[in-house]
Amino acid sequence: MVFSLAHEGSATHDVTNQPPPLAPYDAAEDAALLEGLRREGAGWAEEDVRRIGRVAGSAEAQEWADLANRHEPELRTHDRYGHRVDEVEFHPSWHHLMRTAVAEGLAGAPWADDRSGAHVARTAGGLAWGHTDAGHGCPTSMTYAAVPALRHQPDLAKAYEPLLTGREYEPGLRVPTEKRGLLAGMGMTEKQGGSDVRTNTTVAAPTSEPGVYTLRGHKWFTSAPMCDVFLVLAQAAPSGDKGGLSCFLVPRVLPDGSRNTFRIQRLKDKLGNRSNASSEPEFDGTVAWLVGPAGRGVKTIIDMVNCTRLDCVMMSATLMRKTLVEAGHHARHRSAFGARLVDQPLMRNVLADLALESEAATTLTLRLAGAADRAVRGDAGEQAFRRIATAAGKYWVTKRGPAFTAEALECLGGNGYVEDSGMPRHYREAPLLSIWEGSGNVNALDVLRALTREPGTAEALFGELALAQGADARLDAAVNRLKGLLRDGSEAGARRLVEHMALTLQASLLVRHAPPAIADAFCATRLGGDWGHAFGTLPDSADVGAILGRALPGTG
Repeated sequence: MVFSLAHEGSATHDVTNQPPPLAPYDAAEDAALLEGLRREGAGWAEEDVRRIGRVAGSAEAQEWADLANRHEPELRTHDRYGHRVDEVEFHPSWHHLMRTAVAEGLAGAPWADDRSGAHVARTAGGLAWGHTDAGHGCPTSMTYAAVPALRHQPDLAKAYEPLLTGREYEPGLRVPTEKRGLLAGMGMTEKQGGSDVRTNTTVAAPTSEPGVYTLRGHKWFTSAPMCDVFLVLAQAAPSGDKGGLSCFLVPRVLPDGSRNTFRIQRLKDKLGNRSNASSEPEFDGTVAWLVGPAGRGVKTIIDMVNCTRLDCVMMSATLMRKTLVEAGHHARHRSAFGARLVDQPLMRNVLADLALESEAATTLTLRLAGAADRAVRGDAGEQAFRRIATAAGKYWVTKRGPAFTAEALECLGGNGYVEDSGMPRHYREAPLLSIWEGSGNVNALDVLRALTREPGTAEALFGELALAQGADARLDAAVNRLKGLLRDGSEAGARRLVEHMALTLQASLLVRHAPPAIADAFCATRLGGDWGHAFGTLPDSADVGAILGRALPGTG
């Protein structure tokens, strides 16, 4: 008898019951995304958003994301001759991602676009392009957010805004005004205070030139240190009768071509967001230009905060959608106990529950983007709504991200726990968005601050909720409960209040705009209490088939 050992050995390596690669796929093929894009006034951008989605889901772009995270940025403090350079080197894939994002208008471009809905189009593009890598969303977001803050100093805005709003990505440190496009970073927090920026100890000393200062201090978190310019908070020494916490523009390279003092002490060893470099820079005689009035630093950056908080909501919604797509793809192609996972009732319940959460997050994101777009065009009512709804949405949607990504990862089982699947990267990314631009407590307290100091915000919120009045009894009851929470509100109860506010707002949007199966299931579970404490606990009355058919075509 002759045995074929080669054949016998290879049989142990036959691969069955494993899903094929997801890519290529269309990251913009999402009914909630496309409907929200049209509804919020940017239907004219649909072709561009769809194109971005196809590029984002391509095998090439997915590989860029993987490589940018596997080959992390490296700090180079000195050149070979001993000169201080303070540069961070990135893998080429990072630059491919950045170049595409900037070219597609996902950085500062909307500020130079007069079309109604330009900011909505950018957000929708981010919801699709974010299916690649979250890390490079940091410099594009900061560049976007820097523009309204910089406008507090018209002479600086005139010089830098055309470059910050352009669509050319030109890496490398050179004189900013000699480049074709710029990126902006931010240096706000310090180790002794964190979000309590008024305790900053970095000092700004005036020079003989009006509006020009020198900084001395140490920043605890400054992301994307290879950006061209940075908005920085520092305590301005009194000049005349003015001083206190102020906002400054710090270029990496000075107008004469010399390097500004920006000593990078180290890069942060972070849980996630590994493709992006976050640093601790030291300022020592660092030249800076005052932005806005001295002593009014917080007021100067408040417009920036609204923009970055919107992006935190957008990025969390993107992570939800990305991991839902991955989980649905796996379930369609994986079988267990005699049936495909997607045909098993309990897995269908889990996926449908995740789909509800994802649609609610996406719908709220686009509503907030619409409010931002109309607010910057002078709509006072939308400005008031934006003020309170963005803080509430930032609190809640980013809080849901980690639990959501963990459940989506679990849909893949052990396959989802290994790095090759990409799911661990998404899971590590999710907590950042709750921390960035103010943690949960900061945002919850900010909602209370808005309610007490800006009474028009409550009126704007309830005006929005009234648009769905009478459409669902559970929603009407939730609105009444929210009014009671506002009357009895306390600082200790701020999280409870803001959670209910965000859920009620999401439900009202779904009741008005989503199919009945989506709205009914969301109201029954999130507002009506017919739900458990984990995803996958939808009641039997939920139309799981309709929910899945909308969120993941082919799984209904």
